[in-house]
Amino acid sequence: MGKIIFCILIFIQAFAFSQTQSADQILGQANSLYNSGRYAQAILLYRKAEERGANPIATSFNTANSLFQINKFPEAAAAYRKAVNFSNGEFAPALANLAAVLYRIGEYAESIAVYRRALSLDPDNASAWIYLAEAYQKTGDNVGALQALEKARQIDSTDVSLVYQQSEVHIAMEEFEAAANLVRAGYAKNPEETDFLVYLGDIYRLNKNFSESVAAYREALAIKPNDKELLYKLADCLAEDQKPYLAMDVLNQIMQMDANFTDAAIFLGNLAFEMEWLDRAETAYLLAGRRGNNEALYGLQNIVYEYVQKKRTSEAKQTIQKILELYPNNAELKAEFNSILEGE
Repeated sequence: MGKIIFCILIFIQAFAFSQTQSADQILGQANSLYNSGRYAQAILLYRKAEERGANPIATSFNTANSLFQINKFPEAAAAYRKAVNFSNGEFAPALANLAAVLYRIGEYAESIAVYRRALSLDPDNASAWIYLAEAYQKTGDNVGALQALEKARQIDSTDVSLVYQQSEVHIAMEEFEAAANLVRAGYAKNPEETDFLVYLGDIYRLNKNFSESVAAYREALAIKPNDKELLYKLADCLAEDQKPYLAMDVLNQIMQMDANFTDAAIFLGNLAFEMEWLDRAETAYLLAGRRGNNEALYGLQNIVYEYVQKKRTSEAKQTIQKILELYPNNAELKAEFNSILEGE
């Protein structure tokens, strides 16, 4: 999975009061300051509003939100606890935000407990189930994470990101088939989400099931045939599956589409070098080098050393000349190749 998404739920609202109008006015001013990003000033007014008799749940909660915005997480947690206590544990947003802050400061076990309290009050909060899953993962409880994500998917079956997240947990547990089945089911329900096919190929590849991986990548390519990154994944998988000829064909396809995709040229050069097709490897490396990919130099140097080892001095010199033409100001290269050029 990509990076963990952290969300703080913002509830800025003026509660109904039976107290004095001045408390209401101060609370409204504090909310305006919050909405304009002046969090430190808002905190002062929220506290003043509470002193004047404003609803302590509202003032504590919004004070906590303000403290969170200025990265004072322990203080925010304390203020959220006040809101929870003032509500007798019945204000679900304060519980959810407290759990989020506890997660942020690394108190994962307590974060889980508080999320569960919040969800007992608001079981349809899909976001809370997602963040609960992430907290479970931090404690190594992948089973708990899967259960939480399943709850989130039941609430919001249209959120395709949940399929990816749940699959990632299965992968962490090395349950590759379960992950693949989940993605397949997700794709069946959301055929417009073609990235599912790419992800399916990635899952199979992780499990070293290269034939299934290639099939998934090709299925995706049938929908978007000009996706160079996807073609590169296919070539890489074919190479891992000990099918270098097929991989080289795909890399050539990429280079014909975009000669500036120099990683494909380097990859092609590496495969050709391994198969001792030195002239083809040289062509690929030179193409990459002429377009600024400095990794080409290492490939070209290896070709020179291979020619020397095979006592093919004339070909080694020809390659050296091409390297020096490509890097004319590199004195170290000329010194390195000097003995070969002089025929010693």
